[in-house]
Amino acid sequence: MKKIFTLAVMMVMTISANAMSYTTAKKEALFLSDKMAYELSLTDAQYDAVYEINLDYLLSVDSYADAYGGWWNRRNADLKYVLTAWQYEKFIAVNYFYRPVAWNAGAWTFAIYGHYTNRNHFYKGHPSVFVHYKGGNNRKSHHFYANWRRGHPTVNHHNSRGWRDAGNANVMPGRAGGRDQVTTPNHRTAHNTSRSSGSFGAGRH
Repeated sequence: MKKIFTLAVMMVMTISANAMSYTTAKKEALFLSDKMAYELSLTDAQYDAVYEINLDYLLSVDSYADAYGGWWNRRNADLKYVLTAWQYEKFIAVNYFYRPVAWNAGAWTFAIYGHYTNRNHFYKGHPSVFVHYKGGNNRKSHHFYANWRRGHPTVNHHNSRGWRDAGNANVMPGRAGGRDQVTTPNHRTAHNTSRSSGSFGAGRH
């Protein structure tokens, strides 16, 4: 019965299997990034960057092949620059973060809703870039987040090579770019947190 319920929840949150609208991608990137911020203990600056990276990825998936193709590789490479070593290891171990979208019966489904069933609950406020960032960092020829850590010594240094140098050059063409407590078995009680101003990376376009 539990399995059937989980599948039903995932199936409810579907959109047509084509390019996502900016409004849809923004909404889904916010929900996903908020849960990543909670589980991975992201700083406000990391939260901003993770939201940007997730939004870019969702705006880029136009077809089944895109979900885990070049744009997915680019997302993972960008996140590796932003997350610490332990955060990245946990990220890849959590499937609803690592593989956030899937193609099911001709539509996109979002795995995060199989775990976080209350779509109105958020652990943090909106990232500081939420209003202004419209996407496109993943379409730049250089690796936008490679030097993200400058002035941010608390974030561990990862491989400094560009994502193309790491064997991820197979980018496919794409488009430019109320709170209730969540009751899940492996999570502590939710606490609402407020966003602080002046986060690194705010206002990037």
